[in-house]
Amino acid sequence: MKNDLKTQSVISSVSFCLPPVLFISQNIHAYIDAGTGTLIIQFLIAGFVGGLFLIKVFWKKVKAFFGNLFVRIRKGTE
Repeated sequence: MKNDLKTQSVISSVSFCLPPVLFISQNIHAYIDAGTGTLIIQFLIAGFVGGLFLIKVFWKKVKAFFGNLFVRIRKGTE
């Protein structure tokens, strides 16, 4: 029980102190090099393709879910 209170205390103090630090920070002179930029683009493309693959794999379940949802809405029951 004491650990839970201690954890909550730490979380609340961090969540209270962190936002001002994020808004007060000064200009940071940094850059994104070509390797980092291409890595970010690769992650975005991989996420998109992975999402398409998940839709392909679970298409029947997604179609059945939305089909049942619209049937319930038409009948007036939720």
